Amino acid sequence: MSKRDEKIAQYTSAAKDLKLDLSDDLIAKVTVGLGPSIYKKDSETVSCTQASELDTVKKNFLKKKLGLNSSDEELDAAIKKVCEAMGTSNRNKYRALFYALLTKDFNKESIYA
Repeated sequence: MSKRDEKIAQYTSAAKDLKLDLSDDLIAKVTVGLGPSIYKKDSETVSCTQASELDTVKKNFLKKKLGLNSSDEELDAAIKKVCEAMGTSNRNKYRALFYALLTKDFNKESIYA
């Protein structure tokens, strides 16, 4: 099993543990799309308490990758919703799952088709 396959299995398991309604296929595609960032502890996770990190998620993922033109308030609300869905006490908010939830929330799964 490759390192990437191990990460996909880890994220799929975490999604089931957190009772996130995500398909294994979407998790795998988002993970592949993240490239080498999944192998670095700091970039593998999203910190919901760091405003600069959440701003980066908004600008680089929601606006650039997903091509969303929604208001900042709407995007911030979606990010907050995902933070809560993954659990405020959960220290391992995996970026792949975070992005997969946002992708699903905005019905943008076709980007990963």
